[in-house]
Amino acid sequence: MTQRELSMQEVVRTTGTTSRTLRHYQQVGLLAPSRTGPGGLRFYDRDGLLRLQRILVLRELGLGLPEIGRVLDAQRDVATALREHVEALEREQDRLARITGSVRETLRRLERGEALMAEDMFDGFDHTAHREEVEQRWGEQAWADSDRWWRALDDTARQGFQAEFEAVLGGFADAEKRGLAPEDEEVQTLTARLHAWVAAGWGGRSPGADAFVGLGDMYVADERFSRTFTVDGRALAPFVRDAMVVHALAHLD
Repeated sequence: MTQRELSMQEVVRTTGTTSRTLRHYQQVGLLAPSRTGPGGLRFYDRDGLLRLQRILVLRELGLGLPEIGRVLDAQRDVATALREHVEALEREQDRLARITGSVRETLRRLERGEALMAEDMFDGFDHTAHREEVEQRWGEQAWADSDRWWRALDDTARQGFQAEFEAVLGGFADAEKRGLAPEDEEVQTLTARLHAWVAAGWGGRSPGADAFVGLGDMYVADERFSRTFTVDGRALAPFVRDAMVVHALAHLD
């Protein structure tokens, strides 16, 4: 069992979490260091590392930071909470295994020239997942506003909305390739465009700091989104997420 404290640098190296993310977790009251040493160096003890593991697990399950905070505050017994997390991860693992099996079966039938069976093709897919996720994280009104806005668009407006995202994504890809930092002015201009794009998709509801950072976490943790933020085999989601954290800290409440 881990007893000694780990410095922030050791935590970053061990978990892959960025120091900027850890500082943001502290700022929003999600994860405080056990102590701060000379020069502002942060240290994390056993309880802090357990809490960080739970945060990362809940991120993998697709929860935003506000919801993660509520879950952590509501569950005081760590062992019980971890058992619940394991059960949730196992359910998600089973669902993904079913989806993998359905795609493999479709591929097998295609290669053999056999008829496709709808009941096999869509086993494991949850067609209401996005709605449930939005309502869970940001409320029913958030889904209703977004759904009403999307349905009101014509084909040209929908194509324009998608084109704006592709332009922003291309800008992020170019900036990352040139080695620009997330806090670079050019990158932050792209991030402001991303924030405006998200606000439009939310039916004009501008995401605040917690919501915007939570989206960035989701882009990294959720494979459905991380695939979208992959360009020429380069995973851009961590870079975009870090830029979103910078933007949230500087410009959002």
